[in-house]
Formats: sequence, C-alpha cells, structure tokens
Amino acid sequence: MSQEVLAGLVGRTVDWLSKAENNRLELDRVSVIKSLADALDVTLGDLLAEPTLMDWTADSGTRTVPALRSALMNYRQLTPLLGVTTDGEPTPLNELRSNVAEVWDAYQDSRYGFATRRLPLLLADAFIAAQAYVGHEREQAHELTAMTYQGAAMVLTKLGETDLAWIAADRGLAVAQQSGNSVVTGSLFRSVAHCLLSNGRFDAAVQLVGDAGEYLRPGLAQATPEFLSIYGTLFLAGSMAAARAEDRATTQTFLSEADQVARQLGRDANHVWTAFGPTNVAIHRVATAAELGDMQVAVDLGPQIDTSGLPAERRTRHNLEIARALSAHNRKDEALAKVLEAEEWAPEQVRSHFLARELVLTWVRNQRGQPSRTLAGLADRLHVV
Repeated sequence: MSQEVLAGLVGRTVDWLSKAENNRLELDRVSVIKSLADALDVTLGDLLAEPTLMDWTADSGTRTVPALRSALMNYRQLTPLLGVTTDGEPTPLNELRSNVAEVWDAYQDSRYGFATRRLPLLLADAFIAAQAYVGHEREQAHELTAMTYQGAAMVLTKLGETDLAWIAADRGLAVAQQSGNSVVTGSLFRSVAHCLLSNGRFDAAVQLVGDAGEYLRPGLAQATPEFLSIYGTLFLAGSMAAARAEDRATTQTFLSEADQVARQLGRDANHVWTAFGPTNVAIHRVATAAELGDMQVAVDLGPQIDTSGLPAERRTRHNLEIARALSAHNRKDEALAKVLEAEEWAPEQVRSHFLARELVLTWVRNQRGQPSRTLAGLADRLHVV
C-alpha cells in the first residue's frame, strides 16, 4: 500500500505518515493507532508492541496462561445440560470467597503471574460450588464464580490475551445474572467494557456503558457504597472508551457522572476492588486528557494527584500517563524517572503495558549515540530492543 493510499484512509497527509513511519512523530494516542490498525487490517497489539508469550519470564505467567486457557475452554463449564457430573466436594463458601479475594488482591498488586497460576483451580472450584449448592448458597456461589471470571478477564487483558479475556468476561456476565446481585452484575458490565476497549471497539464500549448505566441507575436511590463504587467505575471505563473514540462530549459526561457518584461516596475506597473515589476520578481526567491529545492538561494536573492510597495497579497506570505527557513535552528525564518509579511498584505491569514499551522504544530510537545505562537496562527488561 502506498503512503498516499494509507494516508488517505486515515485522513492524514503523506508528510504526517512519512514522519510516523520514520519515528519523527510520536504516536501517543490509541485512537490514532487504531485508525492505522484498521486501515492495515491488523490488530492494535501488532502496532502497540504488546508482548507475546515469548516475552514473559517464568514469574510473569508464561507457563500458566496455557493452563488458564484450558480452564476457560473446558466444555464442562459451559452448560450443565450435557449432564456431566462434577467430582469432589464443593469448597466451603467462606474459603472460596477468601480465594477469590486473594486473586483480586494479586491483580491490584500487579502480581499477574501469581493470579494466573491460581485462577485455573479457582475456576474449577467455583464451577463445582455453583453446581453443588442450592438456594441462597447457590446464589452466593454464582456471585463468586462471576467474580472469578472477571478476575481472569482483568488479568488476561493485562497480559495481552484479549480474546481469552473476552471469553472470561462474557461467561462471567452470564453467571452474574444468575446470582441476582446487581453489584456483581454491574461489576461484570465493567469487565465487558474493558474487554471491548482493549479490542479497539471504542464505540461499542461507550454504548455498553450507556446502556448498563441506564439499567443500574434505579439502584442509586438506595445505593450501598459497593453499588456506588461499581456504578462510578463503570463510567470511568466509559470515559476512556469515549476519549479513544475522540468523543469529547461523552467523555466529559461520563466523567461528570463518575464525579457526582464519587462525591456521594465521599472518600476513596476499594469496594469490590474498584479503588473508586475522588482520586480515581482525577486520574481518569488525566488519562482521558492524554488520549484526547491535551498533554498540557495531563502535565499540569497529573503530578498534583496523590495516589499513595490507591492500589499498585492504579498508581502505576497513573505514573505511565504522567510519563507520556512529560515525554510529549520533551521532558524525557522526568518521564523516565516516572517509568522507573512505576517499575519499582509493579514490574509485571510495566513490562506488559503498551505505554511503557512505546515510550522506551521511542527514547532509544531517538537517542543520539548510545542510550544511558539506565535507559538501556529498562529497555532490556521490557524486551523492546
């Protein structure tokens, strides 16, 4: 495909495309990269330098993703209509709840290898419990099964396994509806939105958040802190989808909805592993500003936000957003420091995140002469050179 044709397909000039191809123009907006991926008929991951399984070391999940894939593809977990009986006694619900919490805590600590190792057995235990218990206990088992599937979807998204993540989120939403718990159902809506976002289906994610918000809104009248957290976090996911779709109006609408709910909640909290509150809303203002190309807003606002009370996953993600904005303003040393700080908190997350990999790759390519030992070491750890 000629430069003229490709530039026309993405609505850009030939000069712009030439600069992008020769790394004289930093592609720091996912929406722009998505338009190139669509025109070239490749995936977002192909252009975002997402890690493959070969890039992962033993502690990061390489040897355990196949086991999780097998668990998700287990036909016995698809439907009870085939009459396949489950073996073994069901795990006590308190123990199952504790195991689910352990996986979610690991996700928020960015310990993806640990979570991935635990999930296959946990999925099997949850499935057995959902089949074995009756009445109210079965509803609880369905809740825990749905949250297990969501945990799998969230971790797999971080590992770049977006197709598997979609399977987990879709299956989790089906189970959540059987639980009759609106909080759990709302949580799985959020997971499906994240999967759509990761697969580059921004408009679909925006539509889902809008529809799910309408479905959940009546519950605000007598909302618990858990419900408020799930509802608010759903709109934060929607704000990122709208920003990547370059829809400024919807981005602001979703952020305002989340902000209103955060004010109603009154403080930062971690109900249902959402890390929701005023601080999470603030860091999404930074992230959406960067996605929309408003790097000055991100530079001005980002460093002022105190994320020390949030889980490692949220703090790390925010640091990478600040690094992107600083890099766009040619403040590479400060940006590098932010990435290195994030790596100290969550090495597995930084190693897998497209922002970190794209930033480091750009810095190395634009370096005059040999990169510093610090930058070269980071590039080696991220497997980008």
